[in-house]
Formats: sequence, C-alpha cells, structure tokens
Amino acid sequence: MPVTALTIAGSDSGGGAGIQADLKTFAAHGVYGLSAITAVTAQNTQVVSAVQVLKPSLVIEQIGAVITDFPVQAVKTGMLGNAAIVEAVARVIRGATQAPLVVDPVMVAKSGDRLLDERALAAFLTHLLPVADVVTPNIPEAEALAGIAVRTPEDQREAARRIAATGVGAVIIKGGHADTRDIVDLLFQGGTFTEFRHERVPGTSTHGTGCTFSAAITAQLALGRGIKLAIPLAQAYVAEAIRNAPGLGKGHGPMGHLQVR
Repeated sequence: MPVTALTIAGSDSGGGAGIQADLKTFAAHGVYGLSAITAVTAQNTQVVSAVQVLKPSLVIEQIGAVITDFPVQAVKTGMLGNAAIVEAVARVIRGATQAPLVVDPVMVAKSGDRLLDERALAAFLTHLLPVADVVTPNIPEAEALAGIAVRTPEDQREAARRIAATGVGAVIIKGGHADTRDIVDLLFQGGTFTEFRHERVPGTSTHGTGCTFSAAITAQLALGRGIKLAIPLAQAYVAEAIRNAPGLGKGHGPMGHLQVR
C-alpha cells in the first residue's frame, strides 16, 4: 500500500513554499501527498500581496474528508493563519489519528510579510504543541515561541527547553538564520541535545526552505524512519533542492524540489 502524508497549510501562488512545496517534497520522497488548505496567498519570490484565511469549519471538513478515506502515516502543519484554525486543527488531529504530527510554526514569509495572526501564538503553545511529536521553528520563530532572544548556541538550547516544556515530543531549531559557515540544526528530545551539521549551500534560491525541511522530515517519518535519521536526510534533500533550483523569480527563488538527483 502506498505511504501517505497529510499537509495542513497555506497555498503559495508562486509554488515555492506552503502546500505546493510540501506536496512536491512528499512526491520526491515517494510519499503520496494529501492536503488541507488553510489560506490562499497571492505571492511571488518578492512579496505577499494578499492573504485570505479560510473558515476553520472548511479546514476541518478537508481534514475529515481525507482522514476518513485514506490511511495517513504522518501529518504536517504549516501556515495556519489564526488562533481559531490552530485550535480547530489541534482538536481534530488529537481525536482523529495517531500518526506523527510535525508542526512547522510558520509566522513570517521569506519576504518578511507576516503570515500568522498575533493571537495564534498563544494557541500554538496551549493547544497545538502539546499534541505534536515534532516542532521545527527557525530562530525567529523559536524566539517567539520561547519568549527569549536567541543570539548564542546556549540561547538556542534554552529556547528548545522552554518550547519542549509545552509537551511537544521533539524540538528542532533550524540554524539557517544563524551567522555560521555551516548550518547547524539543533534537536532536543528526551532531555538530550543533538547537533546536526550540514554545508550551507550558497545562492538566493531559498524560498520555502523551512516548509521543505519540515515536509521532508514528515515524509521520512511516514516512511517509518526515526527523527535522528530523518534530520540528516532532510538536510541533504534541501541542500540538493537548492543546488538544482530552476532560477525563477526576481527575489528569493524557489528550489528544485523534483530535480533532486
């Protein structure tokens, strides 16, 4: 039987991030992608010009339609838009499936445009993270979730501890925003820290890297791999997707999700 994964996220009209990036990433890993759209955005590689968040009831209908008809081996959330959707997704996922849940707490687009309602932050901490298996914040997102500034490696560790205190199973703080030669992604799980180092690939085709990384993690979990094996495999996939970028757009361009060798 084919392996499947469900992404609950926003639509990126430029195709580089969000639902589109997730589904391409799932396909590249041989995983059949299912989706529930939370918001429609008008965006390209330079700007998000409009956002329309869907009604929570419609989001839940999409999730229900999928879960009642398909076996789901893993679930990922991306852009959720507002507190009402965060709470609704947490409630339905908790009651409907035992599949691993990966939360990518999407708050700001690569262009700098905000993608999350301010009130949704508390909903993440109170409702969604306690039922999640993995959360994958970048450094700015980790700062928001932990309520502290993250400037040093020890700051990252303290942020991870605070985020883990919500009840989430594992915290992966992505190191792409850090001013380091290599990218170091930090895993905190079961009271233990593990660093995963990977070469930083030069270039500006980095639109959707966060979505893609968390989607690759989700695909690996759906395939039955553990988190410590999933992380380096996801790192390698993102690096190759950047190397094989199609060179589209005038800003931070999309990656080559389906051109990975």
